[in-house]
Amino acid sequence: MKDPRMLTLSSQLIRYCTAMQPGERVLVEMFGHQPELVAAVVNEAYAAGAEPVVRLRDMTVMRALMRGATQAKWAFEAENDAALMRGVQAYIGIRANDNSFETGDVSAEKTELYAKHYSKLVHGQIRVPDTRWVVLRYPTPAMAQAAKMSLEAFEDYYFAVCTLDYANMSRAMDALVKRLAAADKVRITGPGTELTFSVKGLPPIKCDGRINIPDGEVFTAPVRGSVNGVITYNTPSVHAGFEFTNIRLEFVNGKIVNATANDTQRINKVFDMDEGARYVGEFAFGVNPYITEPVQDTLFDEKIAGSFHFTPGHCYDECNNGNKSALHWDLVCIQRPEYGGGEIWLDDVLIRKDGLFVTDDLLCLNPSALK
Repeated sequence: MKDPRMLTLSSQLIRYCTAMQPGERVLVEMFGHQPELVAAVVNEAYAAGAEPVVRLRDMTVMRALMRGATQAKWAFEAENDAALMRGVQAYIGIRANDNSFETGDVSAEKTELYAKHYSKLVHGQIRVPDTRWVVLRYPTPAMAQAAKMSLEAFEDYYFAVCTLDYANMSRAMDALVKRLAAADKVRITGPGTELTFSVKGLPPIKCDGRINIPDGEVFTAPVRGSVNGVITYNTPSVHAGFEFTNIRLEFVNGKIVNATANDTQRINKVFDMDEGARYVGEFAFGVNPYITEPVQDTLFDEKIAGSFHFTPGHCYDECNNGNKSALHWDLVCIQRPEYGGGEIWLDDVLIRKDGLFVTDDLLCLNPSALK
């Protein structure tokens, strides 16, 4: 028996997130095994008069491909998949991985080949700027285990965060967009964090369910050379199959000049990927009221209520600070009291303290107002 919430989610993906129109094409790419959801999305696309194109990928196979791949191999695949991506108007990417660490033993060099010679073209240069796209996870036992929840409880949590009233959230975000658009100086403080930078002239963008599911963030970017100080992240992050913890970054004039973590050598290899990897491409507030604890999945963790993320690597075209990189790594810091608290100031005005907005115009973004 099909879960009716799956049908609701499929409708949201096709009708709201990608807003498919008759005659348009949508590429549905599944990483993992969830044919019921893919089929539901396909049926909904047809019902909207759109033409679905499906690619099913297995992460065990992907691991084997990455371990032996050459630059020429990824260039060949990128050329073909770039043609496909250019031929669609929308993209839905779904991950239902049984093991988030399946590619954890792929070397940094092989991971970099994939990022530079496949992902950068197909996703960074075509999918992100030229399609209406949305990416999401689907609940698996592995995700439930990482979240320390039963599968049933995690599924209930998943559908709550993915099918909330995003139109209402979108309206509430307008006040923060207005504040950020007028701002220059940002100051962030907290345990192990004392950071300053400018966002002057860089547009704030609200993420209200049309790009990611779950969603719930407002982002902008720092002026590329303006970041100074230190930041200590308190949320683990899985990158290229390895879980990084205790990440601490020091910045001078925009550049990461010192990086430490539970594997300092490994994290510095990530930041040595290219010149832009040591600069920041995004700064964002997380505001999803139903996401409160990290589940070792960035798509969820970057939306945690009371959090922000500060992202080394590539900037988005919608908020272009000039930083280009094969890396875009959303690293999250939670500022609620149980995580040590913290403050965010805009032009010497305190706007959020210990994870809650404190100015009258922004109270609508606190969890009590959004639920």
